[in-house]
Amino acid sequence: MVRKPDTIGARIRYWRMRRGGMTQAVLAGLAGVTQSYVSQVESGRKPIDRRSTLVALAAALQVTVADLLGQGTESGDPARESAAECVPAIWSALIEIEDGERRPSTYTAERLTAEIARADQLRNSCNYPAMARMLPGLLLEAAAVGGAALAQVAYLASTCLRHLGYRHLALNAARVSVSAAEDVDDRAWLGASRFVYAQSLPIESARLAAKSADRSLSELQGDASDVRVRQMLGQLHLMAALASTVDARPDVARAHLSEAAREAASLGDPADGGGFNGCCFGPTNVGLWKMSIAAEQGEYGKIIELSRTIRPQVLKASNRQLSYWLDIGRALADGGRRDSEALAAFIRAEQAAPIPFAINPLARDAVVTLAQRAQRRAIPDELRLLAGRIGINLAA
Repeated sequence: MVRKPDTIGARIRYWRMRRGGMTQAVLAGLAGVTQSYVSQVESGRKPIDRRSTLVALAAALQVTVADLLGQGTESGDPARESAAECVPAIWSALIEIEDGERRPSTYTAERLTAEIARADQLRNSCNYPAMARMLPGLLLEAAAVGGAALAQVAYLASTCLRHLGYRHLALNAARVSVSAAEDVDDRAWLGASRFVYAQSLPIESARLAAKSADRSLSELQGDASDVRVRQMLGQLHLMAALASTVDARPDVARAHLSEAAREAASLGDPADGGGFNGCCFGPTNVGLWKMSIAAEQGEYGKIIELSRTIRPQVLKASNRQLSYWLDIGRALADGGRRDSEALAAFIRAEQAAPIPFAINPLARDAVVTLAQRAQRRAIPDELRLLAGRIGINLAA
């Protein structure tokens, strides 16, 4: 038997009962899904694969998507708890920077460059707790210098905070990055900071994220002679494509995806596996975003088809390999007929990036769903081990 952890479905049921004992049928009607679907999600027999469904359920329950995901509020995972200890200091540093306060620098230029490079390496390996420990001091040191250094460190802070579930602080950090890039009129960093700003917006603000990306595309198009800017234009097209998909505007999404693919075809994959700011823009990354967009549309067969043409290992960011295997796993798990293959994919995802896999609510729910379906037969040892590594306890 499975001891249920605190899942998305459990939170949905909690908030449904808090809303005067709202029935599953009423919630289903408000969210535009079936009562059977709500029942399966609440019981853990079916995961939520689409951001748009999370948005609809959260709106019906009058809560945020973050409330349903438990992001930034829950303990229990060692990686999240380790990082959470540093969040107040990161927040304090961001407030100080936004208020215009600047402390004297205690780093040499060489040390600052080396520390930024180290933080970036931690981002590529998805070691967010270690990043979080660096960020309070590094933000203040970068603020003393300003310009591209502050734009980059604030970008790193935004990325780290978003992955840890602190989207409101990620948005603050993204604004700091945008402001720093504007101060020095660095068009490539302006593109990067606008990209991370759009990424940091709440899932509910998909249309706003798409509009923000559109504005940045228009503003930066005149600087496309700079390869770094072209890479960020491509990333902004990908961001706009995903946001438009969540916002139920598939035609707009296809147009942005087509532009991203065209740009990627002319640039190729970055020779060093990362490209400008480690954003990995090129044909491989476009393929990975296509898989994520197919997942949002519920096109699971398309995900498997796309995966056969993509080699994520050519990119150095481990979260790109995580995305690849997680999307494959969720596609294979749909319907319950290929659970052993789905488990193999989830194990590959966890091996690629253990920390973000363990704290990703959608990944955790996918593992719980496999376990729920395995209740009537012996739970595979591989599933029991994977669940244990990410803090899900299955009874013997």
